[in-house]
Amino acid sequence: MSRCHDDLMILRVRPDVPLPRFSAGQYTVLGLGNWEPRAEGCQPEVLTNRQPNKLIKRAYSVACAMLDGEGNLLEVNDSPFLEFYIALVGQTASHPPALTPRLFAMDSSSRIYCGPRFHGHYTLDGIARDADIVFAATGTGEAPHNAMATQLLKTGHRGRIVNVTCVRWKKDLGYLATHRRLETMFANYRYVALTTREPENLDPSRPDFVGKRYLQDYFASGAFAIETGISLDPGNTHVFLCGNSDMIGVPVHSQESGRRYPRPQGMVEILESRGFQVDRPHDRGNIHFEKYW
Repeated sequence: MSRCHDDLMILRVRPDVPLPRFSAGQYTVLGLGNWEPRAEGCQPEVLTNRQPNKLIKRAYSVACAMLDGEGNLLEVNDSPFLEFYIALVGQTASHPPALTPRLFAMDSSSRIYCGPRFHGHYTLDGIARDADIVFAATGTGEAPHNAMATQLLKTGHRGRIVNVTCVRWKKDLGYLATHRRLETMFANYRYVALTTREPENLDPSRPDFVGKRYLQDYFASGAFAIETGISLDPGNTHVFLCGNSDMIGVPVHSQESGRRYPRPQGMVEILESRGFQVDRPHDRGNIHFEKYW
């Protein structure tokens, strides 16, 4: 495992037996027993003798290192390990978080449950080789996008690929150096990092002040099109969204009001106002999303 900082890590799991191949963007399950130790400083958890031992499990998208030790582009299924990008949830408003405090208490010799299968339809199936691809994520929602971007580059995708990630602080950009290296290797690849808590986001007196840069504002204001040169043409662009549900803004349906967008405004509303269409059963659109909570 590699710690980006105390609350963020890249976890590599070496399976005991060969696993089936997975499609970039899919997820599997990680788990630890509730008897395992927890990281210090997290919300206290009290287990009584009456509570049975159990395996605590959660789904995680499979990430990708993108480059091997010699700087060559990886094929996502060729690595001897599975990679996961995990943020520590140290406390919640309701009950003590169960799994990530235990994940952050592990060391390199620890054993962990890893599901035997991969799941999910958040993949590159049906994407034309000339299409422009935009990945937009918050925090560790970047994980499946890194695997998908690697797969596109490895197979010679001809369209432009832009990977946009919004985090609080620059220290939360665990793959930044790798993305910058990929930009020098592939003319059609671009990585855009947005922050919300750095001094240039908060202090209007600074000459480099840009304000808080949220994904919704970045796209709705036209800044994305200006900085990347991609005009978000729904006829030739696919947008993949992963992370905070408020950022995604999936429409809700009810008999009383029909289909309506949630508030605050999310990416789905912004994109649909430009002619994009979210995926529907048996009708693949050009907005694809994966929610983490």
